[in-house]
Amino acid sequence: MRMAAACWLILAFCGIAAWGATAWAEERPAGIPENYQLVYSQDFKSADAVGDFQMTDAAAWKHALEDNRGALELFKQSKYKPPYRSPVNIALVRDLRVGDVVIEADCLQTGKEYGHRDMVIFFGFQSPSQYYYTHIATKADDHANNIFIVNDAARLKISKVSNEGNNWGLNVWHRVRVHRQVSDGSIRVYFDDLTKPIMVAEDKTFGTGWLGFGSFDDTGKVSNIRVWSPSAEKKAAPAFAN
Repeated sequence: MRMAAACWLILAFCGIAAWGATAWAEERPAGIPENYQLVYSQDFKSADAVGDFQMTDAAAWKHALEDNRGALELFKQSKYKPPYRSPVNIALVRDLRVGDVVIEADCLQTGKEYGHRDMVIFFGFQSPSQYYYTHIATKADDHANNIFIVNDAARLKISKVSNEGNNWGLNVWHRVRVHRQVSDGSIRVYFDDLTKPIMVAEDKTFGTGWLGFGSFDDTGKVSNIRVWSPSAEKKAAPAFAN
C-alpha cells in the first residue's frame, strides 16, 4: 500500500508539472521571443495592485472594478509639472527595470474625442527627464501618435514609421504591445493587430530602465498588464517632484 501510494504521488506530481508546462506554452502569445520570461503581470482584481506603481500624482489614479475586470484608472489630471514639455500623467511599475522587453496591456481611453486623444506607454525610463514613450492618438503629427524621446529637453519624435492615427472609440478596450530591443535599438508598437506595428523607431540612447503607463494630458484605464523580458532587475523607481 505504501509503495502504491508513493507511486501515485510521483505520478500526480509529474502530471501537475506536465500540466504546468502545457499551460505556460498556451499562455505565451505569438510574437514573444522564446528566451523571454513573464517577469510581471497584473490584472488589478485587488485594490492593493495600485501600490505596484510610482506616480507623478497618486491622487489622479484609482482602482476600478467593473464587470469583473479590474483596472488602474487615471480619472483626472495629475498635479505635476514636468521639467520639460512631456507627459504629465505617469504611473511606473515601481520595482521593475528591464532592457529587452515586450510590454502588453489592455487600454481604454476615457477622454473626449480630438486629434491628440491619447494613451501612453513608457519604457527605458531613467529619470523624470530621460525616457522613451509611445503616444497612441487619434491623429498623427509631430507631437502625437508617434514614438518620442525625452532627453533633458522637450519630447522629440523619433519614429521612422507611424500610421495616420488610431480610433479609441467609446468604452472600447484595446490591446497594446510595445517590443523594445536594446541591442539594436528597435522599438515596435502594436494596436489591436499584434502582427503589424503601427509605429517603428530605432534609438540606442537609453538602456535598461523602468516602464509604465499613462497619458500626456488625457484620462483612461489600464488592465491585464503583462511584461516579458530575458531578465529583470528589482530596483525602486525614481520619485517625481511635485
